[in-house]
Amino acid sequence: MDKNEQAVKEMQEGNIEEAAKLLNEAIEENPTDAIAYTNFGNLLSAVGEEDRSIVFYEKAIELNEELAAAYYGKGNVYFNQEKYKDAIDLYQEGINHGLHEGDVYYMLGMSFYQLGDFLRALPSLSRAVELNEEDIDARFHYGMSLAQMEQVEEAIIQFEKVIEQDDQHADCVFNLGVGYAFKDDAVTALAMFEKALAIQPDHALAANGKKQMQGILSEES
Repeated sequence: MDKNEQAVKEMQEGNIEEAAKLLNEAIEENPTDAIAYTNFGNLLSAVGEEDRSIVFYEKAIELNEELAAAYYGKGNVYFNQEKYKDAIDLYQEGINHGLHEGDVYYMLGMSFYQLGDFLRALPSLSRAVELNEEDIDARFHYGMSLAQMEQVEEAIIQFEKVIEQDDQHADCVFNLGVGYAFKDDAVTALAMFEKALAIQPDHALAANGKKQMQGILSEES
């Protein structure tokens, strides 16, 4: 195990100072080690020193323009800083340089999602779910993007799959209720809003939805 691998292990175990020491040594021993700079960027980002982390990611890219992980790490910093357009460019660079894991497609999709560009969010979030079917957040936001594009039937399928994985996901249960309300199924929508409130009693949107469905059903009776 080289110092980069040791440092990553130390980071995963929460030993930040030891990881930093190992990465410093790796860079001193090999100043052209782009992976060490990327790992140091990841470490700095993890402890909230995002501006410093960008310097390390940029150095890594300068040393190795093919290093996809450096683009991804820098993209995450920009995403956290709400610079979504810059993040999109970096995630796409990461993909172009061979990074094809679910996480990068999820983050790319979420960048479009945060910009309100649901049409462009869809393919990336769909790909994220394909690559990792257990990724609840990716599936939920895929469903939300479908709903925003008024593909309600498809959105409901995704929301139901999320609830199969996590039946305490109050926001997903609420949005499933919205889907049924959109289909004029007030009975099922009401049941979903009540379930969301049982999970999260202070869910204001679910409380409002429940009130609306009760009003509709009282008018019909």
